[in-house]
Formats: sequence, structure tokens, C-alpha cells
Amino acid sequence: MKICFVGFHNLPVLAPEYRRHTIGGEAVQQTLLARALARRGHDVNMVVADYGQRDGAEWDAIRVFKTYRPDAGFPGLRFIHPRWTGMWSALTRADADIYYASCAGMEIGLVALFCRRFRRRSVFRTASDTDCDRSKVLVRFARDRWLYAYGLRRANAILVQSASQAETLARCYGLAGRVAGMLVEKPQRAAARDIDVLWVSNIRREKRPDRVLELAGRLPELKIHMVGGSLPGEEALFSDVRHTAAAKANISFHGRLSYWDANELYGRAKLLVNTSDVEGFPNSYLQAWIRGVPVVTLIDPDSVIEREGLGVASRSAAHIPSAISHLLSNPAAWRAASDRCRAFMAREYGEDKVLAAYLDTFQQIMRIDTANANLLGSSKARHV
Repeated sequence: MKICFVGFHNLPVLAPEYRRHTIGGEAVQQTLLARALARRGHDVNMVVADYGQRDGAEWDAIRVFKTYRPDAGFPGLRFIHPRWTGMWSALTRADADIYYASCAGMEIGLVALFCRRFRRRSVFRTASDTDCDRSKVLVRFARDRWLYAYGLRRANAILVQSASQAETLARCYGLAGRVAGMLVEKPQRAAARDIDVLWVSNIRREKRPDRVLELAGRLPELKIHMVGGSLPGEEALFSDVRHTAAAKANISFHGRLSYWDANELYGRAKLLVNTSDVEGFPNSYLQAWIRGVPVVTLIDPDSVIEREGLGVASRSAAHIPSAISHLLSNPAAWRAASDRCRAFMAREYGEDKVLAAYLDTFQQIMRIDTANANLLGSSKARHV
């Protein structure tokens, strides 16, 4: 079974020498999954953006094929070349049985078209709740939204992060999704807890970094660390956040950090705070919990935080400061939550347990006749 992961931002997670570039949570997930499969003897490739790397180079037994530079091509024409042509060329060189792609976007449609043309199999994995809701999908152009919907309909399997995402996907697209867990690396060493509150996210409006700045004003005794880089179209917001954070004595603003450097901060934190209005199942939760760091957030996927006692799921942004103060001022409550986080991760997120859903899905779709391939699930579930 030959598997190709299509993730343009995967290389900065896979290869430390490219760590300065932007990554997202799904790049981390794709890379961890690819490494886990490669360690078990599967033939694993990746299709990524062109960072100047040699085409076909290998890291961790994963062969990497490049598509195009993100800024390449002329506006209006670059959708065809180099984006479509470059992507299909890389997919062809990868020559996989299964192509695995994540996150809403036109790439999902191009992967599906490729697999349909060359009788290969495709798997789509959601990265956010918005990927499952037609009215909220974060794709700018109508053409790209159409391609995304086409890719969903043509995927041989759809994997989701939570049961609530599966319900939304069925309601909004009429498609079936299978819940598959997420992978997380074990921490290398313990660290001194010298950060009261850690916030990690790309700086974009729906992540609400302004709420962290407000928190610093309401609780000036806290040592708050913010990690997040600028994204295209959000440069002004990044500049404003960086400037405001610099004026607050209790905020350390790191800007963009690599996956490895950010991991070091999780081990130093007492709490992870998420202020976002929109999420899927954040990698940051897993990176915190495996280190015994409770999470205070507005986003509680499938109510796991409330059910397992892994921090505090706040009813509103106004309640976040009191939740933080309670945990930090009550060492016994913090230790109990920290112990629950570690126990939960040991019980639910062992690598073999998480991989089972992926391997079962891959094995099922390998049995599909690609000349007449259908999405896993009922015909009714496929209809949009």
C-alpha cells in the first residue's frame, strides 16, 4: 500500500532546516501520521510546496515531491499553471495508491479529479468545524468552493475530527464521515513551569488574539506567552497585535515559532488558553494535555474537556479570566486537572490505538474497484 500525503505546508514540520516557514495544525497531523506509517513499513510519499528543496528528497523514510512556489505564476492564469499543472505533475511522480488531503480548498477537488482520471483512491480529512458546514467554509472564491464540494463528493472516504463534525457534514453536505483520532509526540523532557498562560495560534481574526490582550490587562500578575505568525491578508492584524503586546509588561510575544520551538513552551506552561471563535480539534490541546497542561477555552470538541475534566470549557469569553484565576490560585485543583490530562492521553491517544481507524479505512478503500469507485457509506449518504 503506497500512500501520498498532499499537504503544501508539511515540509517545515518534516524537515527542521525549513522550520522558519508557516505551518498549521493539519501539517503537524499529516507529518506525524506519515512518520508513524513509514515506521511500520508502509511506502509513504508527500506532495508539498516548492521551498527550494530537491525534488524526490527523503526525510524519515518519506519521499517528498514538490509542486510550485506559493507566489509563482500570474494572477488569473496561475490557477491553471503552475497550480493545477504543478500539483498533478507532483501527484503523478508520487505514483501512490491512496492520496490523502486535508483542509477545505480547491486542492481537494484537484486531487479528486486526478484520482478519478487515473483510477486512484482519495481520502479527505477535515481540519476545522468550518470544513463540514457549507455556509461557513473558509474558501474565498466560488470556483474553489465548487472544487472543494466536488472533492468531498468524489472522495473514497472522509475522516473527521469529532462526532459533531460528522453530524454537521451529514446535515450540510449529505456525506458520511468517520471519526479518526489525532497523533501527538511524547514530550522529551520535563520543564520548569514558569509560564502562567500560553496561547498558540496563527494570528487571524477568528482566532481572537485580542482576547489575550484584554486578559493581560485584567490579570496583570500573569506571565502570558503568545505564539503566532502572520498569514496572507492578516498582516495588519499581526502588526497591531505585536505592537499592543509589546506595550504590556506581562506578555512575551514570540511571533512565529517552529513546531519544535513551540513544543518547548508547552512544557513550561501551567495553562493553555484558546480564545478562538472557530476551531476543529486543535493540535495544541493534545500538545498541552500530554504534558499535563490543562486547557481553558471556548471550544470543547464533543464536550471532552468538560466530560474528562481536562481544564475549563468557558461559557463565554468573559468567564475565561475567572477560570484561569481559579486554577492558578488553587494548586490542588490544578494538580488534579493536570493528572487527569496525562491519564486521558495515556488511555486514549496511544499511537497504535489512533492509527487503527486510519489503517482500517485505507484497507477498506483498497478493496474498492477504482473503475467504479464509491465513497464509503450508503448511497443515500453520498447524495448532495
